[in-house]
Amino acid sequence: MWGLGVLIHLLGVGALRVSQDPGEVQVTAGDEVALGCQVLVAEPWDLLRLEWVKDTGHRVLCATRLRPAAPATPAHCVPRLRMAWHPPRATLSLRQARGDDAGGYFCRVTLEI
Repeated sequence: MWGLGVLIHLLGVGALRVSQDPGEVQVTAGDEVALGCQVLVAEPWDLLRLEWVKDTGHRVLCATRLRPAAPATPAHCVPRLRMAWHPPRATLSLRQARGDDAGGYFCRVTLEI
């Protein structure tokens, strides 16, 4: 069973809100699973870093940098994972789940200046 949580880096109160779904999911070996992350930014921004991190070792699984007026650049992900960005939502998809994939997955979002 995988648990999800949220890590948030804020520049100011209410500047950035991140939520994840589903809160918890059970997956059978070989299945595909999708985890969602909604990103709401209250103020204009130039650069947003979005990463999916696994709780074991806090290893970055996927990472990308986003600009508000530019198309999303392809995310750099470890094998079997892919990330899609459809503002304001990022989705992490895992193909062919295995036992060592169990754990907590966190969407980490940072406004960069």
